[in-house]
Amino acid sequence: MEALLGSSHSPSASVSPSFIITSSYRRNPTIAFKVLSWNSLYSGSNNSRLYPHILCLKKSGNDNSGSCPPLCYIEQMCKNRMFSQPNWRLSKIFLDKQSMLVIQNGLAFLPRKFKTSLCKTVKHSEIFRNIVPDIFVRSCIGLMLVMAVNTAVAKAPSFALTEENLLFLEAWRTIDRAYIDKTFNGQSWFRYREDALRNEPMNTRQETYAAIKKMIATLDDPFTRFLEPEKFKSLRSGTQNALTGVGLSIGYPTGNTESAPGLVVVSASPGGPANRAGISSGDIILEIDNTSTENMGIYDAAERLQGPEGSGVELTVRRGSETRQLPLIREKVSLNPVKSRICKLPTGGNDAPQIGYIKLSTFNQNASGAVREAIEALRKNNVNAFVLDLRDNSGGLFPEGVEIAKIWLNKGVIVYICDSRGVRDIYDTDGSNVVAASEPLAVLVNKGTASASEILAGALKDNKRAQLFGEPTYGKGKIQSVFQLSDGSGLAVTVARYETPAHNDIDKVGVIPDHPLPASFPKDDESFCNCLLNPASACHLNRVELFSN
Repeated sequence: MEALLGSSHSPSASVSPSFIITSSYRRNPTIAFKVLSWNSLYSGSNNSRLYPHILCLKKSGNDNSGSCPPLCYIEQMCKNRMFSQPNWRLSKIFLDKQSMLVIQNGLAFLPRKFKTSLCKTVKHSEIFRNIVPDIFVRSCIGLMLVMAVNTAVAKAPSFALTEENLLFLEAWRTIDRAYIDKTFNGQSWFRYREDALRNEPMNTRQETYAAIKKMIATLDDPFTRFLEPEKFKSLRSGTQNALTGVGLSIGYPTGNTESAPGLVVVSASPGGPANRAGISSGDIILEIDNTSTENMGIYDAAERLQGPEGSGVELTVRRGSETRQLPLIREKVSLNPVKSRICKLPTGGNDAPQIGYIKLSTFNQNASGAVREAIEALRKNNVNAFVLDLRDNSGGLFPEGVEIAKIWLNKGVIVYICDSRGVRDIYDTDGSNVVAASEPLAVLVNKGTASASEILAGALKDNKRAQLFGEPTYGKGKIQSVFQLSDGSGLAVTVARYETPAHNDIDKVGVIPDHPLPASFPKDDESFCNCLLNPASACHLNRVELFSN
């Protein structure tokens, strides 16, 4: 066998340098190998599509329909049939793989030492092929594969999944699919699952719940939380009709509330125990039953505020420099979402302009229907303008906020839903659900206006449907969805953030109103009408100012 360095000397040809390797084989002495650069060979276009870029077949010397990339190939002549074998790009060596010579591109210029190693490779491979039967080689390879599989299985977890493990995996999978941050607070979510299944005790349901809570804590998101069956049931009832407690909605201090070691009151339900005791939005809850709220989560605090009807709870509340101890008795707080009344302006006669006042206190499952009914009832009494009061509305069901926006908007974007990669979804309206798109509208907001009510306020403002009066809203720009697990427990998961139609991210900033309200402007419906009727009152707003939009 010999390996010679050669090149084409034809003046019309442009062929790269090549090796010519000839060998005398026992089985077929007519075989010759020729190692060339790919750029001197062409292959058919069909073959180029069917095979990877490192494999090019040549069936005849006249097939010049498509070029191959500049890699090396082996041209083999065997019984007058020409074909080429794929080459593996290795580091400055030749190898023989099933009697196929393999070369790295660009090695044609190596010195004599390279020629010697090439000869040894071809010689030894031929000897090995003639001495060792193919079936022996295949048997060895099969045995090695079996040993590798057994080793991999031995390293895998050797336990069967229990019912508790399956519940944990159900919670893990829910967060994996729904959570907004796909980096999961910079950790490998799959690795956490495997480590937890190996290391966390899950022998009882309480241990499983503890493992789920520990998993959620790694996200560092106060709004994503686990709910035991009773808490999940209580949450669902809170978005429906009534809740037993003191009638408070609470949140974390934001940029709109002064820094304080406690929890801030977002709103107090009208007529509830907290409202009657004088607690209002912006107050700071320092203690609940002598337990400090400095490091207390809002959902832990909410559980402490709720309880059996008739039971007592004591709050330490601070407003400005004043701190008060307030004993409260829990009761069933009605969550009727809408109150309305007519404010008739003193311009004389039955044809006097009338303003319809609508107070929306929460976004439960009845909210959009209740707003529609209120508008229709007010219209029957010759109302020709509306005031929508969203003050101290801490939110609720996101879909209800979208549906109420459709009541007032003829067309336009309501909200953009965004994840870590940008805008994921757009909620808009085409006017098919509109009820009151033409009458003048003013919206009242304050720092107790949060979540779904901020979506509604932002949509009406950015679409130029209404002007906003009051103070900057709370600034909760995250959206949670609630998922029920198979045992009756549940997860509240942050699934997205939202932007207003003008692409304003209001998280920790809030919706900025167009005009402030007088400092003494009342929150109840009756006093509101008095402010409109009496030009001499300190809270007076005239119709022109209110509906200047």
